[in-house]
Amino acid sequence: MSTPQITDSHCHLDFPDFDDERPEIIARALDAGVRRMVTICTRLRLEPQVRAIAEAFDPVFYAAGTHPMSAADEPLATVDQLVSLAKHPKFVGIGETGLDYHYTAESAGVQKDSLRVHIEAAQDTGLPLIIHARAADDDMARILTEGFRAQPYTCVMHCFSSSAALARAALDLGFYLSMSGIAAFPKSQELRDIFAAAPVDRVLVETDSPYLAPPPHRGKRNEPAYTAHTARVGADVFGLDYADFATQSEANFERLFHKVAKYKAAA
Repeated sequence: MSTPQITDSHCHLDFPDFDDERPEIIARALDAGVRRMVTICTRLRLEPQVRAIAEAFDPVFYAAGTHPMSAADEPLATVDQLVSLAKHPKFVGIGETGLDYHYTAESAGVQKDSLRVHIEAAQDTGLPLIIHARAADDDMARILTEGFRAQPYTCVMHCFSSSAALARAALDLGFYLSMSGIAAFPKSQELRDIFAAAPVDRVLVETDSPYLAPPPHRGKRNEPAYTAHTARVGADVFGLDYADFATQSEANFERLFHKVAKYKAAA
């Protein structure tokens, strides 16, 4: 019986944690049924290295933006810069961007400026916005909603682990929630309940590797193959067979990351 196929919608394959065995890591992902990976560039000056990984490996696509925790240390991105990058056939999303007041509250002002630039780029390109949100729920909901009312766009709340209120605000805009290894932690029942209340056709899965490895690998380096562990938890949350949840999450991914689906069709 064939392994159900899923996609790791958010990982960081350019991080030095993977330098010594990138081909092997991608091979292990494929063996686990993780047929595609979106690797995320968090500092635009590193975009060439991230793009090179996507170009070197058929299952890998990429996105780029300025991570909110880096917003004060990097030049402010421009809409034109992001739109230009988006012309690459394997560039499939804008970000990650967002707000992080847990670690970097002192740079809230520039984080908001950066976020608005990325929202405009998502509006201009039609590519999904990839959001990192931590300890900034009210500002996050307000800015995302203001931008959407000005001009609709699509978005995924990556590695979602915020409040039920932010989840509802995002879902009400038609956005998606992405389930990471955090949702598989034993003490994350409240988070699993938030996902259970979401429409199953608005949920993605990811690793955020090398971080946040799900059980049974918790505390170790995460990698895309482990998306399967989180997806099994997702199946349990929605009361679905794993194969059915995998099929649903793939449909969700291709609906949001439409450029990946078109690339597959053209290949």
